[in-house]
Amino acid sequence: MTQYSAKRLPRQIGASGWNAILSTQTFFPKLEHNISADITIVGGGFAGLTAARRLHQLDPTLRVVVLEAGRFAEGSAGRNSGFMIDLPHDLSSDNYAGETFEDDKHTIALNRQAIAFATQVAEECALTDEMFDSCGKINAAATRAGDRHNREFAAYLDRLGEPHTLYDRREMQEITGSTHYRSGLFAPGTVMIQPAAYIRALSVQLAQKVELFENSPVTGFQKEGAGWLVETPNARVSTGRIILTNNGHLESFGFYQRRLMHICLYASLTQSLTPEQISRLGGQPRWAATPADPMGTSVRRVSGSYGDRILIRSCSSFHPTQETTNMRLRNAGWVHDRKFSERFPQLADVRMEHRWAGMLCLSRNGSAAFGELDSGVFSACCQNGLGIARGTLQGMGVSELILQGGSQIAGHFLAQPMPPRLPPEPFGSLGANSYLIWKEWRSGKE
Repeated sequence: MTQYSAKRLPRQIGASGWNAILSTQTFFPKLEHNISADITIVGGGFAGLTAARRLHQLDPTLRVVVLEAGRFAEGSAGRNSGFMIDLPHDLSSDNYAGETFEDDKHTIALNRQAIAFATQVAEECALTDEMFDSCGKINAAATRAGDRHNREFAAYLDRLGEPHTLYDRREMQEITGSTHYRSGLFAPGTVMIQPAAYIRALSVQLAQKVELFENSPVTGFQKEGAGWLVETPNARVSTGRIILTNNGHLESFGFYQRRLMHICLYASLTQSLTPEQISRLGGQPRWAATPADPMGTSVRRVSGSYGDRILIRSCSSFHPTQETTNMRLRNAGWVHDRKFSERFPQLADVRMEHRWAGMLCLSRNGSAAFGELDSGVFSACCQNGLGIARGTLQGMGVSELILQGGSQIAGHFLAQPMPPRLPPEPFGSLGANSYLIWKEWRSGKE
């Protein structure tokens, strides 16, 4: 009998600040009684909820079940920085450009399909600008090297025919309130999301169309006749097909062994700024900056019903076990405090209210873990650090693969080569963490 068992289940370190600053969350039931489904989705993040929505769009008669291990918006999706990026954003590149011009043109077109899908969700869920903002983003440069990266990328965007604006030091200060940045490259196509708010809203909307269960981790699944039997701690789902949208935890079920890289990123979010602190800061009430060097520090200023706050996201570590430690989160927090004080010395009295860790799943060649893994078992995982756009795309693509036999989106991911194997342990961890430390050191003030 074909059977797959989870070697480990998701474990989060630090409560997601994005979720904590929102109002009371809708509770969904835990799966406590055996049920049946046409399709069962394992994982309720961007890919999983998008897949559920797309399946219902294509065939409203399907019985679709979504099983989330924890609470919706408290997993990796709710720990995202919230950048839904349309342009090339290759984290292994010095300036985010991809390997080839044609590949990047294709990537942009696909990413904009994902943004269109998410925009429709935002409109139907009546998400305000503080939750879903088509405001673009800035590649912020603090060093000469970063400024050079920005200018190289700007020249590349010219070739691609993509609009952009270069900002000087004065313009960056007017936007951010910080004298830290010497230049910036603004691109208008990125959508900035409050990730926990988006996941919450989409889950509530989907509850009218599909069945959602939280605090219902999948511990395994086995072949049952022509379908599958999905196990949770308290009950089972008899299902025709399974979609795994659990990102790195795909490997926990035995798939893509030693082919997926599990990287943890860390974030801190300030307390709500007082009117006097806001006056001292200056700048615009909402803006978003990725570092000119991909291994630098992302910064967001957000404002709305949850107050006026600043997010700092930096530091990374490699974890084959798919979980970090409280000690690493604490150490990252010290770095965040230093990064914050470098950028905003006028806010020395501002403290961080929330700190959390979030796992990314990457492959060495940038390929996804996508497609049919076993008869009736499909994967839409490994977003390579771009969870919102690529997670949305993979959720759309896997649904179209199952119900239509394929699509442009599905074909894109199916055409990618298999992610290569990683070096054996402990060499893999030693090499990966040494490389991350070196890259972060090289990024310097970025």
